[in-house]
Amino acid sequence: MGGTTEQLAGVRVLDLGIWRPAPYATQLLAELGAQVTKVEPPGGDPMRAFSSLYVTLNGRKQVVELDLKSDAGRAALQPLLAAADVVVEGFRPGVAARLGAGPADVAAANPRAIHCSISGFGQDGPLAAVPGHDLNYQAWSGVLAARSPETNVPGIPVADLAGGSFAALAICAALARRGLVGVDRYRGERIDVSMADVLVSWAGPEVGGALAPRDEPGANFPAYGTFACADGSITLGIVTEDPFWRSLCRALDLRDVIDLDVTARAAGGPALRATVGAALATRSRGEVVAALLADGVPVAPLLTRAEAVAHPHFLARGTVVDGQLTHPVHFG
Repeated sequence: MGGTTEQLAGVRVLDLGIWRPAPYATQLLAELGAQVTKVEPPGGDPMRAFSSLYVTLNGRKQVVELDLKSDAGRAALQPLLAAADVVVEGFRPGVAARLGAGPADVAAANPRAIHCSISGFGQDGPLAAVPGHDLNYQAWSGVLAARSPETNVPGIPVADLAGGSFAALAICAALARRGLVGVDRYRGERIDVSMADVLVSWAGPEVGGALAPRDEPGANFPAYGTFACADGSITLGIVTEDPFWRSLCRALDLRDVIDLDVTARAAGGPALRATVGAALATRSRGEVVAALLADGVPVAPLLTRAEAVAHPHFLARGTVVDGQLTHPVHFG
């Protein structure tokens, strides 16, 4: 793993999560300097089956194994709860309480502790007890439909990472409030993070208005999306910007449509998209990216993960050090 910062030095975090959302949240806190202790069930976190991913999510934590379904395990958990500034769990509603780590248990052990629950649908509501994984939360929230037709596979676990990120943000906000009111006067906080809620907040706002039909996101923006070149794919990010559209048309020699404004482009969206796609299909990815970047157009090569982590930009910024990912936010 890469280096850490010291913004949360001295903060003690207890991680009761398995799989990805809660461990990702606490890994972010660890990278900010927090001291994280992770409690795993007998046999360890199931994520250990994916060894490199497990290390990425838990590489800065002290790990202890406790059977919280036993009296002995719950008793051993008590001093850890008492010592923690923050307790993070990622179970379905009610499970943490059965394991002796619900909000009331944490408050009894340490009235000043922050308790953060990360779940698929939150601690209440009609879907609260519904099981799910990342792809399910994307489907419930409208995110998966909003990504179609660009992709029909889940790829990056958006819900897991979004939920973990919002949890870390909320925890930092609670810690900031504790600092403002004073530790001695602070009386804890309960944080309820729903991964589906986070995704709804992303997918909910309508993008494009009358220019974008609801059933085909992006279809009326002919130069926004993923396009195949002769030797790979690129993404174009042209929405309403007429200068970008003109630059694209010059690069692709599409002189007959170069003067179309955004309204005209939206009116002929699918047909224009096909025209752009046909022009790109005969050109090399590197040629197109270089030409459009030189003209200030939003374009990117569709890189694989291996290509991305080896890219000079991310190496120069220290996002990747010796092949390992570091905390993605810089402090100065």
